[in-house]
Amino acid sequence: MAESEAPARAPEAEPWEREALRKLAQSALDEQRRARRWGIVFKSLGFGYLFIVLFLALGWVGQREAARSGKHTALVQLNGVIDAEGSASAEVVSAGLKEAFEDKNTEGVVMRINSPGGSPVQSDSINAEMRRLRGKYPAVPLYVVVDVICASGGYYVAVAADKIFVSKGSLVGSIGVLMDGFGFTGAMEKLGVERRLLTAGANKGFLDPFSPLNAQQRAHAERMLGEIHQQFIEAVRSGRGERLKETPDTFSGLIWTGERSVEMGLADAIGDAAYVAREVIKAENIVDFTPRENLAERFAKRFGAAMARALVTVGASEPRAQLR
Repeated sequence: MAESEAPARAPEAEPWEREALRKLAQSALDEQRRARRWGIVFKSLGFGYLFIVLFLALGWVGQREAARSGKHTALVQLNGVIDAEGSASAEVVSAGLKEAFEDKNTEGVVMRINSPGGSPVQSDSINAEMRRLRGKYPAVPLYVVVDVICASGGYYVAVAADKIFVSKGSLVGSIGVLMDGFGFTGAMEKLGVERRLLTAGANKGFLDPFSPLNAQQRAHAERMLGEIHQQFIEAVRSGRGERLKETPDTFSGLIWTGERSVEMGLADAIGDAAYVAREVIKAENIVDFTPRENLAERFAKRFGAAMARALVTVGASEPRAQLR
């Protein structure tokens, strides 16, 4: 009876079945190992690529340091609108100039300008730093090379150099000041829109684009522009000296070609950065000292600017004088 009640034993697998199961399990294990290995490879490549990107972006490459080992011409570039928040700000450009002059192997400094102008305050600050560095390092010449355009605030900066070199087709000049805006009062009347402007201070709504133009405010704005224009003129006369051939049009805001600017004494000669380094400074090796923002600095600056625009609104619509 006990023997009949014992559970039936499962039939043992045939040898070929066991072998097939073993091979199937081994194949699965091998596939998992291969997948892990390839995963490690791809992750390593990904981390390697990210490291290289960060390495380059954060300024860890020592190419400039290697180039500095011999005598060289230092290059500082000023590109775009001259503005406190941009790459052509006085803070950025002055930092590059200071580093270039302080390098013991710098034979001469070239500032390459391609700018339509911008803030008169920022332009004057760069001009002052250029004059300061020239006085501190009298043995190191400072030349400006104009790329496509060197107008208004860009030219305000350029006149602080020992000499200005241009291309024949460069655009140079625009010695003037502007303050621009729009008036919407006519359109508001047609649309039936009422302007409700409340101020504490009779002139707090100075040149408000949604209010009729006030004659007294306009006269005040023109006086301010005249004062800034006179500062610009004095900077040009001081920088260019007897080389400047003044005419009634010189300070009118007109712009001229590079070739014509040489004839007028606004510039000195035709030549690019390579020519000045090779033939004038006699140091053909050019090292770029233009400050480069790394990723962290760029993010911090843009985040800070965005926060400032979001939080600070008082006076945001007020017009600004521009050397453009």
